Amino acid sequence: MEVKIVSTEQEMNDALSIRRTVFVDEQQVPEEEEIDQYEDEATHFVLYDGVQPIGAGRFRVLEGIGKVERICVLSTNRKSGAGKLIMNAIEDYAASKDIHKLKLNAQTHAEDFYARIGYETVSDIFMDAGIPHVTMVKTI
Repeated sequence: MEVKIVSTEQEMNDALSIRRTVFVDEQQVPEEEEIDQYEDEATHFVLYDGVQPIGAGRFRVLEGIGKVERICVLSTNRKSGAGKLIMNAIEDYAASKDIHKLKLNAQTHAEDFYARIGYETVSDIFMDAGIPHVTMVKTI
């Protein structure tokens, strides 16, 4: 498996396709909420297993803090280390840009995954797109 920083139209289409499958189709998030006004300013990541895209995520910088967003892996590839590969690539990218504090809004079912890789919950549960979330942070 290999994580790529999106640099071509095809890689961007692959990332968006994974996000649509996971968030829109599987979790019933409205597409207009999933594909938003921040797409052009974000750095996008796509995870490939060979030539097959299986995961995605994006990264933005807000007021000097890295915001990790839209982390997803196809259901058939979960529990394979795919999510950790995406997160490692994003964290490495952030560090290369001298960003050392990261923040994300995790769906509560994924809170344990993020805790295992060093994120700390800093909020109460809140709803986003009809799904319970918590805010988590990590210093890298």
